[in-house]
Amino acid sequence: MGKVYITDHPLIQHKLTYIRDEATKTKDFRDLVDEVATLMAYEITRDLPLENIQVRTPVATADSRIISGRMLGLIPILRAGLGMVDGILKLIPAAKVGHIGLYRDPNTLQPVEYYVKLPTDVQERLLIVIDPMLATGGSANMAIEALKKRGCTQIKLMCLIAAPEGIQAVQQEHPDIDIYVAAIDDYLNDHGYIVPGLGDAGDRLFGTK
Repeated sequence: MGKVYITDHPLIQHKLTYIRDEATKTKDFRDLVDEVATLMAYEITRDLPLENIQVRTPVATADSRIISGRMLGLIPILRAGLGMVDGILKLIPAAKVGHIGLYRDPNTLQPVEYYVKLPTDVQERLLIVIDPMLATGGSANMAIEALKKRGCTQIKLMCLIAAPEGIQAVQQEHPDIDIYVAAIDDYLNDHGYIVPGLGDAGDRLFGTK
């Protein structure tokens, strides 16, 4: 069974408080999400393999370590996932970025796929699927399934906030996937929103509501 990691670093929790606050304006919301994504990227890359090398410092030769050839890919779920990409790229600038476009049918609350564009070598990369909110789990499951259908086997899921129902749905559908979140909230309401949550992440990121 995939593990669930809560990145409860004080800086993340501090910034998450202002992300939740309905009084936070669009620019500040966007900046905060970007900053939290960078901080979460430290945790999600913690187990990357290292190899030993030697470098010459101005003083002497140093035994050092570098990441051992692991190629990374960032897969934001459109559109809200875009808000976290730049923050991760600040830490991992060599990562390639693919996109999966999904929208939620307002009547059934089920995701509908409308766009998939991935790096040509996506099967060789460790992929981080990115979506700020893990609510019903439908979008995450569909995105992960889209990657698996294309031969991808190394996948992690990164979200800001998750509902217990969403975590359970992903674990049932994709028990091999590790999930990284900044917080697990209480429940989903009748409209499929996480409570207390932060509202609609896409609308708040792009000022569309």
